[in-house]
Amino acid sequence: MEIKNKLLARAFIIGLTLIVLVSIIGIIMMSRTQVILQGEIEATEIRISGKLPGRIDSFWVAEGDWVRKGDTLVSINSPEARAKLQQASAMKDVAAFQNEKVDEGTRLQIIRTAEELWNKSKSDLQLAQTTYQRIERLYQDSVVSAQRYDEVNAIYKAAIAAERAAHQQYLLAKAGAQKQDKESARSLVDAAQGSVSEVESVLQDAWLTAPMNGEIATIYVKQGELVGTGTPIMNLVVMENCHVVLNVREDYLPFFEMGQAFVGKIPAIGNKEMVFKVYYISPLGSFATWKSSKDNSSYDMRTFEVHALPLEEAHNLRPGMSVLITLQQ
Repeated sequence: MEIKNKLLARAFIIGLTLIVLVSIIGIIMMSRTQVILQGEIEATEIRISGKLPGRIDSFWVAEGDWVRKGDTLVSINSPEARAKLQQASAMKDVAAFQNEKVDEGTRLQIIRTAEELWNKSKSDLQLAQTTYQRIERLYQDSVVSAQRYDEVNAIYKAAIAAERAAHQQYLLAKAGAQKQDKESARSLVDAAQGSVSEVESVLQDAWLTAPMNGEIATIYVKQGELVGTGTPIMNLVVMENCHVVLNVREDYLPFFEMGQAFVGKIPAIGNKEMVFKVYYISPLGSFATWKSSKDNSSYDMRTFEVHALPLEEAHNLRPGMSVLITLQQ
């Protein structure tokens, strides 16, 4: 009987000990709760558009194609732009010919004519001077009247003025156009060249190329449709820039400090675990949720947007995939 009582006592003690241990373990497990955050894989998206308005001539890629930087994506046909280029080129030629004409100066025939007129005025001046000197001597000897002397003197002065004017006309014809005229002609050539360059730069967008490596996600227009300046034609996703975006409540931010790494599970690729590194944190505009911090007070929690890049290469990682992050509190 005494042995039986001892066994019962031992069993009671062992059972009580187990209950206490289970209770302690339960309390510990309850105090350490798990929080699962869900993020999403995003990537840089580039809208492919051009400056050239026209009609889609042909596509060189299809949705889902992988392209490299510089690959041709689409060609646009614009007869109007090509006509403007021809018009601008013609205006450039006109301005260039006009500039050459100004630079060459006055035509040789005009210079020769001005020189002949100057030579004639010099001959007239010499004759007028000789006549004036002869009449002046006769006037001093009282052989001719004062009226005759005055007439010859006036003719002589007019011959001097005519010779000077003819000389200036000859110098002007020989010098050619004025400096202002030459600069103006050169400016017209530069303006015409600028118009040509402007149209040529627009026509360069007749062949749109990939600005970066990536995948063609969506093509918005069809072959043969008209597109305007800046109209989105297709969407290019830069797959090399895949990253996870999380909306994190501020009391969880200690798990996502700048430069800190964390592990995320991706259900879409067999629950594969990947390591991500935080490179961007920004507060969102609105409050995330309300949470009581004390029994007698409360405050509003802010939400922060966290971006993180994968530290390993994952070929199957695509935008839109979910990323699950488990936090131990």
